[in-house]
Amino acid sequence: MLTRLAVKINAQLERIFPEQRLFLKSDHGTHFIRLRPATQVIAAVVGGLGIAWSIIATALIMMDTIGAGSAREQAALRRQMFEERLTVLSADRDLRAQEAVSAQERFNSALGEVSKMQGALLASEDRRRELETGIDVVQDTLRTVLKDRDTARAEVDRLTLALNEKGGGKTEMGRIEDVIATLDYMTDALTDTARDRDASDARSAAAETALAEAEADARQTALRNDAIFAKLEEAVTVSMEPLDKMFRAAGLDPENLKEAVRKGYSGQGGPLTPIVASSMGGALSAEELRTNSILKSFEDVNLYRLAVVKTPLGMPVRSAVRWTSGFGGRNDPLGRGYRRHEGQDLAGDYGAPIYATADGTVTYAGWENGYGRLIKIQHAFGVETRFGHLAQIRVEVGQKVSRGDRIGDMGNSGRSTGTHLHYEVRIGGAAVNPLPFIKAASN
Repeated sequence: MLTRLAVKINAQLERIFPEQRLFLKSDHGTHFIRLRPATQVIAAVVGGLGIAWSIIATALIMMDTIGAGSAREQAALRRQMFEERLTVLSADRDLRAQEAVSAQERFNSALGEVSKMQGALLASEDRRRELETGIDVVQDTLRTVLKDRDTARAEVDRLTLALNEKGGGKTEMGRIEDVIATLDYMTDALTDTARDRDASDARSAAAETALAEAEADARQTALRNDAIFAKLEEAVTVSMEPLDKMFRAAGLDPENLKEAVRKGYSGQGGPLTPIVASSMGGALSAEELRTNSILKSFEDVNLYRLAVVKTPLGMPVRSAVRWTSGFGGRNDPLGRGYRRHEGQDLAGDYGAPIYATADGTVTYAGWENGYGRLIKIQHAFGVETRFGHLAQIRVEVGQKVSRGDRIGDMGNSGRSTGTHLHYEVRIGGAAVNPLPFIKAASN
């Protein structure tokens, strides 16, 4: 059955592909090769498949070439857009830096005005105390004059009574002479008393005038003091609010910061010493209580200024950078899955200067797996900063650094796919997002 089917198929193929013979002539004779229909069909199928494969492969290569060209154009367009965005961000950063400098200048100017108003406040307080002392002296003088006048009147009455008692045993002429002498004496005494009275009245009028002037001056002083207090309170509020916002934006509790600074700088004295009650047990006046409140606010401002110096606020790089990987989870750039990223990456030029962001002590400066060349700086309040992937380290362990000191150069050491700075902020050993600390400097 199969033989018959093969014969039929071969007969049909012979109609399309008749048997061919390929003659090969050589020095030893002539040979030929028979090309049966089935062989020709197989050769034709193989040739057709080869041609089809060539066409398809050529089409795929052309499509890939066209797609690659489009992808390059899109990548170039995205790169141009990214560079334009970086330019805008750089200009915005420069504007924010200028605003920060201007705010710092306004803050210093406000502190200067506060110092002037504080001096005026202390001078007005001394003037008020001098006026109170003058009023007390005038009142004592008035009481003394009135007492002398009453004493003189009592003496006149006593002398008159004594003369009347002595005149009983004398003659009429003697009594007349005594009366005349008494009248003369009384006239002189009354004249002196009237003169003393007039002088006392004049002194009393002068004392009352001085008292009225002192009271008017005291009222004016109170009004000036109230205006000075209002300006001081306004200046303190203007100075305190941006500092509060700055520290809260960085995730730090302002009260805890002030308490920590106060423990380290507990000395007091000078113009910021609070007013206390006298040794006589007298209570403080409303003005004194208000003064204490303002002085307490001035102390808080000074504590904030100390905290600002010791807290890592601001950018560790001053040259142009690109913000790349941020704090939190991300896909590992070396293809090791989703991993936690405990800092902020800032990409820039190789060798760009790296600066300390606050006063502190270098606790580590060397190579560490993952970080490459790493610097650790311990600051106040349990805050630590880390600078990784450096090209060069310019500090040593134990060295004291200040804000703005150059500590290293940007590089590509350790587990890194390109030149950048890995910047970390840690509080109590735990990594926190450094971006609020960087942005807080704009306040």
